Amino acid sequence: MTPLRWPQWDKIKCVQNKIIPYNPKLKELARQLRKNSTLSEVLLWQKIKNRAFGVQFHRQVPLLEYIVDFYCHELMLAIEVDGNSHENKFIEDQKRQLKLEEQGVRFLRVTDIEIKKEMFSVLLKIEETVYEIKKVKREHP
Repeated sequence: MTPLRWPQWDKIKCVQNKIIPYNPKLKELARQLRKNSTLSEVLLWQKIKNRAFGVQFHRQVPLLEYIVDFYCHELMLAIEVDGNSHENKFIEDQKRQLKLEEQGVRFLRVTDIEIKKEMFSVLLKIEETVYEIKKVKREHP
């Protein structure tokens, strides 16, 4: 008797994702942030959820001592939506980004206004970034 197989099993590529530790105290805060998303985060989430670019994004993901707006584990790609709350936090945001980049996380920053007024350009930027990271991973496994 042959074992049961999913028809698409051969197409699935198992990828070893790097686990980035996080402060467990951030879990509840991340949950609250998901429940109280900004309009821009909701609009962007509607476009990138359900593997829209062939990869899975998650919302409000704790990494180290921080929470990123959207994160793809497979590509180690964080998308940050910079709105009014980021106006006076440039140096804080840069330090946070550097710490996460040291862990191998790649960042894509978009503004609140870009999402509301130029969604097509934002999605194109995400698509190009996903494509480039996948290309590099294929060429240098």
